[in-house]
Formats: sequence, structure tokens, C-alpha cells
Amino acid sequence: MKVFLIASFLSLVGSCATEKYSTKIQNLKDNIKISDTTTIRSYANTITSTELKNLLYTYASKEFEGRGTGEEGQKKAANFLKTYYLSQNISSPINDSVYFQTIPKSYFPDDTKETENVVAYIEGIEKPEEVLVISAHYDHLGIEDDQIYYGADDDGSGTVALMEMAQAFKMAAKDGFGPKRSILFLHLTAEEIGLQGSRFYTENPIFQLSNTIANLNIDMIGRVDAPHENNSNYLYLIGTDRLSKELHLLSEKVNETFFNLDIDYRFNDEDDKNRYYYRSDHYNFALHNIPVIFYFNGEHEDYHQPTDTPDKINYPLLEKRTQLIFATAWQLANRENRLILNENM
Repeated sequence: MKVFLIASFLSLVGSCATEKYSTKIQNLKDNIKISDTTTIRSYANTITSTELKNLLYTYASKEFEGRGTGEEGQKKAANFLKTYYLSQNISSPINDSVYFQTIPKSYFPDDTKETENVVAYIEGIEKPEEVLVISAHYDHLGIEDDQIYYGADDDGSGTVALMEMAQAFKMAAKDGFGPKRSILFLHLTAEEIGLQGSRFYTENPIFQLSNTIANLNIDMIGRVDAPHENNSNYLYLIGTDRLSKELHLLSEKVNETFFNLDIDYRFNDEDDKNRYYYRSDHYNFALHNIPVIFYFNGEHEDYHQPTDTPDKINYPLLEKRTQLIFATAWQLANRENRLILNENM
């Protein structure tokens, strides 16, 4: 009888605990409200396939020589980004003219040359000390065996998406719709040689990591992989619920409200043999307990090949995916409270 009573009690406690957790999740879901939908749509619509294409045809051209870390082509790409932000009157968080976070040659264990992250930001109007980081790596593989590795999708697509989002947020700010929190547009170098640019940033943050509310990281969003060749209206999201279930729910709500992309979470599985969660720059933020989303279209036949060129990008799809990330960033920058971490639930 005692054994039965104890077993029954434990069963009841387990049931109550499960119910309590599920109630918390439902409460989180119920409390996520998408406000300013008309305003968000109007600025999201300034992100266009035409502008993305124009930027990418320049960025993934011969001029930038595959953007190898520390090489001349990567330096040209860095200056291209700086010139863009100056032309848009988007500030640097370092000072008025310094858009580069320099990473010295001594930081690298091999013969990699000095390189730099490129940074721009829009200051928040209510909680400027809190920062949303939107990132994409702008380096690629450079020139090998006299062949240029153009890196149009990897990660030219993420780079130009970041530029277009920065422009949209700046337009909104000029019209009186500035974000409550600051937004850092972080173009990371040295991703292809082991996530070194993001590691350097998190070791030498421009804004305190404790005040960094989330990282949205974009790495390859311009193509369609083989499993989706009959349905291109998709995007892989990775890491959304690893540190904050609330981030996952907010992301889902944004997509349902505006875009209805088919969100594929197969690579978010902790047993994913590809280990994509550990293979792009968001991971260095996650190591510091900062909630992350990694946006990714999957690998394709031109991945890490000289044939990854801008003519193969699906620009209408790149537009829609970029708009999704923009709308998600808008919510994170403007919501009342910071995200609830899983450890605090």
C-alpha cells in the first residue's frame, strides 16, 4: 500500500509539474502581441529584391576577390560597407568615422593578416543601453588555384540583407519611429576560418554582453536546397528555443502575422549530425547565454565553390526572408520587456 501511495503521489507531482510548465508556455504565447503591423509592413516593404540584387552584384563581384580574411578583397569589402553606412547617415558605435573593430594579426594562431569587423548602429530612444545585435559574416574563401570564390550566398546574401535592414530601420527612425532599444548591425570577419570575428567581438564587446538582448544571425538566405526544390517558400531557423522559448514563440508569431514562410526546424534538433548550431557566428553569443536565431537556407551544390555567384540567387525569396528577419528584429527592439530565459521559467 505504501509503495502504491508513493507512486501515486510522484505521478501526481509529475503531472502537476508538466501542467505548470505547459501553462507557462501558453501564457508566454498569449502575452506576445504584434503591434504596429501597418508601420512594420510599410518599412519592411522598403526592402526590395531590386536593391538587394544591385548590392549583391557589386558585393560578390571580381572586385572583392572572394573576400578572404585579411586579404585585399576583404579590405575592399569592408570599405564598401563603411561607405554605404556613411551614405545612409547610419552612425558607428565607436565614433563618427571609425566603423572598423580591428582584430590584430597577433589574435590569430596562424599567418592570418590583420582584419576587422564592420559595425554600424541606430541608438535606441527609450532603452539605449540595451542592444539587439543583427549579424552576418562578410568574409569568404578568397582566391584558390586562381579561382575566385564569390560567396554570393555565403554570405553575400546575409551581408546585403543586413544593409537593407539597416536602411529600413534608419528610414523609420527619421520618420519618428526609432527603436526603443539600440540595434547593432555587425558584419563579422573571419567566420570561414573558425568564427574568429564573432569570438573577438564577444571577448571585446562594444556594448556589454549583459545588455545584449538577442542575436539574429544571417548566414546564407538567398538559395533553395534540394529538399525544398518543389517548395521554395521556406527557411531553416536554428537555435530559436535553445535559450529562450519566448524568442521561439515571438518568431513564430511574427511569421504567422506577416509572411507565412514554412519554417523548418530540422537542423535545430540537438542530435543534428550537421551540427549547424555550432557552425556560424551566433554560437559565440549563445555561449554567453544570449538568445539567438540562426537563419539559413541549407547547403546546395555551389556551397563553398567558385560557382556560388549572384546570378543564382532567388531575389524575391531573399526579399521575403530579409523582411521576416526585419519584422522579428522590430519586435525585439520595441517590446516592453527583455526576453525571458529558459533558466528563469
